[in-house]
Amino acid sequence: EVQLQASGGGLVQAGGSLRLSCVTSGFTFDDYGMGWFRQVPGKEREMVSSISNSDATTLYTDSVKGRFTVSNDKAKNAMFLQMDSLKPEDTAVYYCAAASGLGKWSGPFYHKNAAWYDYWGRGTLVTVSS
Repeated sequence: EVQLQASGGGLVQAGGSLRLSCVTSGFTFDDYGMGWFRQVPGKEREMVSSISNSDATTLYTDSVKGRFTVSNDKAKNAMFLQMDSLKPEDTAVYYCAAASGLGKWSGPFYHKNAAWYDYWGRGTLVTVSS
């Protein structure tokens, strides 16, 4: 059974930091790409960052470049998102997801598109106060 468990959300002041974790099980880690997505009520889910587990190629949406860093730990089958210099507009529910066949970098079209992700974890709420 595939499982993705996200954690690390919380309430933080603007300018602060949080580190999200996504621990996975039930699939071959290197065969998958993984992503962090976020969603606020009334808006579509957007990709925040992605990483191809095999070659660790990363992708970021423009609004988080230079502030967020995605990484993985193959020994722990886990993905992380270090979020620094947080802004109120980063407030959202953050989801981690896994995409079969994207273990190696396949181009931004696939890695940023939620439709290509097969498995999703429960979200973790990030709230940034001004």
